[in-house]
Amino acid sequence: MSGTVTIEKRQSRTTRWLLAPGIIWMSLFLVLPILMIVYVSFWTQTTFNISPEPTLASWKLFFSSDTYTGALWTTIRIWLIVLACTFVVGYPTALFVGLFIKSKTLSTILLVICVIPFWTSFLIRVLAWRPMLGKEGAINIVLQKLGIIQQPIEVLLFTELSVIIGMTQIYCVFMVGPIAFMLSRIDRNIIEAARDLGAGFGRIFWKIIFPLSLPGVVVGAIFVSVMVLGEFATSGALSGRKVNLLGNIIITQVGSLKWAMASVVGVILTIVMGFVIAGFLRIVDLKREL
Repeated sequence: MSGTVTIEKRQSRTTRWLLAPGIIWMSLFLVLPILMIVYVSFWTQTTFNISPEPTLASWKLFFSSDTYTGALWTTIRIWLIVLACTFVVGYPTALFVGLFIKSKTLSTILLVICVIPFWTSFLIRVLAWRPMLGKEGAINIVLQKLGIIQQPIEVLLFTELSVIIGMTQIYCVFMVGPIAFMLSRIDRNIIEAARDLGAGFGRIFWKIIFPLSLPGVVVGAIFVSVMVLGEFATSGALSGRKVNLLGNIIITQVGSLKWAMASVVGVILTIVMGFVIAGFLRIVDLKREL
């Protein structure tokens, strides 16, 4: 009995030593910075000075200002639209790559092609949309040549639509990858058995394919959500600074040395991300599914 207890103690001690580096790392570079941001958000901020005297002035200003609350709702709205667009575009792509392509080599090549844009600078990929979406851009020229439109479409650039288009293209691959991975794990024999029993593609998709790929959808949605909610570069480059997201507010406040307000926005953005991730994790148990 004593020997069993000794082994358990050794295993417990080994587990603690193995966990220690990760806990220290997360504490120093995640927990501590978040606590510091929360602390700074309560500092007293004046026009030319900031002091560590606690106050709720910055928090009251955020929720009483139409600019700040408007940026919050704009961020949430664009996040929902981009999330839906990346799913609509990404799921059929992942379905084709992960399930319909039987050759592992070919499916790998197609996934690599999806990742090729990431070999270039993020900023270049964003700015590349300007000559595409402009009033005299490639899209308007093609549509006019085909006779689909008579006048150039002006809402394609420097609007909220251009931001959504840019973000959808940039982050769609983060939806495709996890879904394609989960689809590639589906046993083809299950689908064949369903076909033999007379099930059509629609029934097979909703009863077998989609439920089995749901963990990939959740992982992709988390990836896309975290990056879209923290965005500032795409909106600044494609909207002509007409679309203000929370990320843009943080950049502006930091540039103006208004650390307290920047921290308030950062804390709110972190809370929103936390609720979004927690909501997705309630859909499926990723530990069990993956």
